[in-house]
Amino acid sequence: MAEYRIDDLARAAGSTVRNIRAYQDRGLLPPPRLAGRVGLYDDSHLARLRLIGQLLGRGYTFAVIKDLLTAWETGKDVGDVLGLEKVLTDPWSDEIPGTVSYDELIAIFGTGLDEAERERIRERTVALGLIEPDGDKFRVPSPRLLHVGAELVAAGIPLDAVLDIAERIRDDVDVIAGRFVGLVQEHVFARLEDQPGREEVTEVAAVVRRMRPLVKMVVDPLIARAMEARVQAALGEHLETIRDHLAGEDRPAG
Repeated sequence: MAEYRIDDLARAAGSTVRNIRAYQDRGLLPPPRLAGRVGLYDDSHLARLRLIGQLLGRGYTFAVIKDLLTAWETGKDVGDVLGLEKVLTDPWSDEIPGTVSYDELIAIFGTGLDEAERERIRERTVALGLIEPDGDKFRVPSPRLLHVGAELVAAGIPLDAVLDIAERIRDDVDVIAGRFVGLVQEHVFARLEDQPGREEVTEVAAVVRRMRPLVKMVVDPLIARAMEARVQAALGEHLETIRDHLAGEDRPAG
């Protein structure tokens, strides 16, 4: 199990040292293990910290979060609590983040751009969450998305247009995710509102776990069918023109 100093824990959880100390003061986060004068946190603290952030983001107050955590910890098997925390905070993708240097980004995307344009594009890409500054390099949360962007640029699509569509797709996907979560929140998460028992906690964790493949099973065929229809509609007229042109070239000169 990994160990973290408080600033490392804050960075890993996307939180702040101030928040961590506030959560500890409120009894939401267990104290660290002391090694001399240094407090060391582990993955259970990271999972708990992410869970607190998730619950706060869903509108729960500190008092309600504390009641939920206390109820689970005192009335449930520890495995139930950790199981729910893990399901709620684990990433939904098995993709491994990567790193890239500024020079590598310039080689892929910045050819022909002046320094001002490169800086503008860098800031926009960071704002979209496609890259994250990490010392003298950049962390890439999704190397697959970066690869798609590189392929589109290599195909002749302007970089700004690629970032435009990335932003729109991100917003569209957020709407889709909101619809799925809203459905489950209305019919499943509500069971956690009133002193949940072991069965309720286990059932909710199982439903969230099953949602992962189900979401892909719904979205993949729908996007495939939509792309098929859109591509055929967009290229249909061009295809007829190309066929006529090629047929003309094949005719013997008269």
